Amino acid sequence: MDDATVVEAIVPVSRETRDRLQIHVDLLRKWQKSQNLVAPSTLPEIWWRHVADSAQTLAVLPTAKRWIDFGSGAGFPGLVTAILLAETPGAAVHLVESNRGKAAFLRTVARETGAPAIVHAERIETFDAGFSEPVDGVSARALAPLSNLVRVAAPHVARGAVAVFHKGRDFAAEIREATLSWDLDLVEQVSRIDPAGRLISIRRIVPK
Repeated sequence: MDDATVVEAIVPVSRETRDRLQIHVDLLRKWQKSQNLVAPSTLPEIWWRHVADSAQTLAVLPTAKRWIDFGSGAGFPGLVTAILLAETPGAAVHLVESNRGKAAFLRTVARETGAPAIVHAERIETFDAGFSEPVDGVSARALAPLSNLVRVAAPHVARGAVAVFHKGRDFAAEIREATLSWDLDLVEQVSRIDPAGRLISIRRIVPK
């Protein structure tokens, strides 16, 4: 069954949280007709492939309530993280998305769900140059090679954040490439959605 109940296999959710996630999915299906938010082939399994997969981010770092999500796209994982934190005092998730149409979608879902999400419609480099608030976590999914993600996450990890990145079956090669330029304190966790993939959490990033 591909509905909100599959998320409970990853993290506990309240009825109110399920309702907010449903709003996200309903709006995505509506906006998908005019914007390419996700691959059309994944729509029949949107709850499992996208929502439950995104919920793994917070499952890796369950006490984190202040996040930056790079390349948020349709809100996976950042907007899902924000929705899961909607009842958490002091939560804030910064969604960085340079595509104006996708940023408008993110703002709409955040408004309709009341999720503690702040949308930044700008490039990652521009955002990073002007953002210095401490955060607990940095996330990204299906965005860029690990070496690139490490580079943009490094300033935030240096201030105490933990980076959590979703990676597919090529994760080992990406780790090898990243560690040519960086010393990394990282942990791999098998994805519960795609066992060939990994969630990679990084607590220390030091250039070689």
